[in-house]
Amino acid sequence: MSAPSASAIAVSIAPQSFEIRPFSGAVGAEIIGLDLALPVNDQDFARIHRAHLEHHVVVFRDQRITPQQQIAFSRRFGILQIHVLKQFLLTGHPEILIVSNIIENGQSIGLGDAGKFWHSDLSYKELPSLGSMLHAQELPSEGGDTLFADMHKAWDGLPQALRSAVEGRSAAHSYTARYSETKFEGNWRPTLTPEQLAQVSEVVHPVVRTHPENGRKALFVSEGFTTRIVGLPEDESRQLLAELFAHSVLPENIYRHQWQPHDLVFWDNRSLIHLAAGCPSHLRRKLYRTTIQGNAPY
Repeated sequence: MSAPSASAIAVSIAPQSFEIRPFSGAVGAEIIGLDLALPVNDQDFARIHRAHLEHHVVVFRDQRITPQQQIAFSRRFGILQIHVLKQFLLTGHPEILIVSNIIENGQSIGLGDAGKFWHSDLSYKELPSLGSMLHAQELPSEGGDTLFADMHKAWDGLPQALRSAVEGRSAAHSYTARYSETKFEGNWRPTLTPEQLAQVSEVVHPVVRTHPENGRKALFVSEGFTTRIVGLPEDESRQLLAELFAHSVLPENIYRHQWQPHDLVFWDNRSLIHLAAGCPSHLRRKLYRTTIQGNAPY
């Protein structure tokens, strides 16, 4: 009998020993002891997936991985989305958006004011993001925190009058809603070409979405991208959105991430909105982001 071919032999990937430690608040957990530079077997991946759904944001500590390894791990969760600002994509790896305040030869190497307003990544697309992974490359000695707000908790605690006002309603989302507004020092936003504008035309999503994996309801509006409640007069829409925005970011809904070297942070854009706190402009900050495509909100 001839020996089986190499392709017929199943490759066994050894499990890794790692710990999932929930943070003290309602949101977030850190994963200690996992090395994403090594293959992750299906059982370990299922553990990570469950932790992501349960805690909404997971922090993989001390990940010394390459861009290609980040891309490969991200792809296990779904199709990767390419950001419209192609000038800030990593050379040779268009799946990675460079988030950075560094200027070289008079040019920004990345998007320096990414996350300047509360938002859910790519909510302005027909198929918004399932989740995003952000890998620390260079961190400032002060500042640079990222805040995450739990939109399931925001919905659960929404006063009845607001619930009645938004149930069954839809809202418009636009990438250009606050695109040119400055918040951090420096002018980081390039002028969008007609082709880029065509890629980010306005979309409409439910104000309250149902998470496709955990079945929970969450508010799905943000100050960064949501422009109006469909079917309401402008002043009424503006007032209602202002109340929803304020309620979403109550202190009890928030986890504040203080970055450590080589952190890889993976959050669920269906469950959270997030905000970049900013850092002093003279301190270098650079991170690599991959973004995973989700489903149409319902």
